[in-house]
Amino acid sequence: MLAYDGVRLLDVTAPLEVFSTAIALGGDYELTLCSPTGAPVATSAGASLGVAASFAQISDADTLLVPGSPELPGAPAPAELLDALTALADPARRIASICTGAFALAATGLLDERRATTHWRHAGTLARAYPRITVEPDALYVRDGPMLTSAGVSAGIDLSLSMVESDAGADLAREVARDLVVFLQRPGGQSQFSAASRIARPPHDPLRALLDEIVADPAADHRLPALAARGSLSVRHLTRLFREQLHTTPAAFVESVRLEAARALLESGESVTRAARRSGLGSDESLRRIFLRHMGITPSAYRARFRSAMTRQSA
Repeated sequence: MLAYDGVRLLDVTAPLEVFSTAIALGGDYELTLCSPTGAPVATSAGASLGVAASFAQISDADTLLVPGSPELPGAPAPAELLDALTALADPARRIASICTGAFALAATGLLDERRATTHWRHAGTLARAYPRITVEPDALYVRDGPMLTSAGVSAGIDLSLSMVESDAGADLAREVARDLVVFLQRPGGQSQFSAASRIARPPHDPLRALLDEIVADPAADHRLPALAARGSLSVRHLTRLFREQLHTTPAAFVESVRLEAARALLESGESVTRAARRSGLGSDESLRRIFLRHMGITPSAYRARFRSAMTRQSA
């Protein structure tokens, strides 16, 4: 694990926790936390992390893990980080990034002509800055040959579990997941995370009120004419406000809120039919189609996985 000043703390500790748990359960790993200089690093959370070595002391790393930093999407990666990364990557069998660590890999050219992902908030920035990379914004993690990239923060756990499963089999990975009380394979992609939290609060008062209404009652009539009438706006003006202030359309926002509501209903034990109706998505078929498009999984499969996880935890 290559740590550096400004690194996000959980990007470092979460994957290390997966591999250290695997060791405790019989896995054959040796972990080394290093930094470009061998000195402790200051994390973005304000905590200091001690390291075991400088990168120059490591010559035979099988797997290189590169965590992210809040600074990487908006500023050039530090030269000492890129030098260390390049040196460690050359002999490594596989290289994995957590969250915005993908920007450091991209800066070295290691992701050129490959598929990759990063935190949903920064996926567009990565795609624009590095057009030779095929960015998959909804994936929790992407494996393309020896290069692995993961989405934001906790997706580093998903990625690390997948590596344990690849190295030592599903049984060990499952036991690690059980010990950490997490999914072995989390259902869905990044689009499962709160629709409201993904969109900045608009400055326009009528628009803020309309968003609150949609979130509070997803199953109400939120067709474009009804929304415009409630906001005392023309359809054209409302559509323009959504585009300018939220970078989406009214229909897309309503659908994302309804999908989120349906997911919560399924997690609480509701049937697919009741989840479709109570979320405002209508029919089983509509819910199935929207689930597959946004999350890559059927509503019934999502419900079964969630219930199975609850059963395991209570057993």
